[in-house]
Amino acid sequence: MAMFNRCPRCGQGKLFKGFLSLRPACTSCGLDYAFIDSGDGPAVFVILIIGFIIVGLALWVDITWSPPFWVHILLWLPLTLALCLPLLRLLKGLMIGLQYRNRAAEGRLSDDADD
Repeated sequence: MAMFNRCPRCGQGKLFKGFLSLRPACTSCGLDYAFIDSGDGPAVFVILIIGFIIVGLALWVDITWSPPFWVHILLWLPLTLALCLPLLRLLKGLMIGLQYRNRAAEGRLSDDADD
């Protein structure tokens, strides 16, 4: 559910208050979102996925038709933005949902590691 801007626990409250900024807590069930840290994971996946698609298409267009450089800018810059922004929000929600489901947390040392 987090992938679609819903609370990972109840599926009712909204997760994001802005485009990528999170709410402090769920408005429906009160789940504190302080545990959430998606880090750079969503951005890395977006770069790899969309980069592969855009570079492949740009090379194909360049080899096939050899357009001037300005045509590449007019084609690929808007397409890159149109693909990256929604995918970034979806993947951030997915990472948050997986983090909640798997109870992921910052690494901790065991209490008996002092021995």
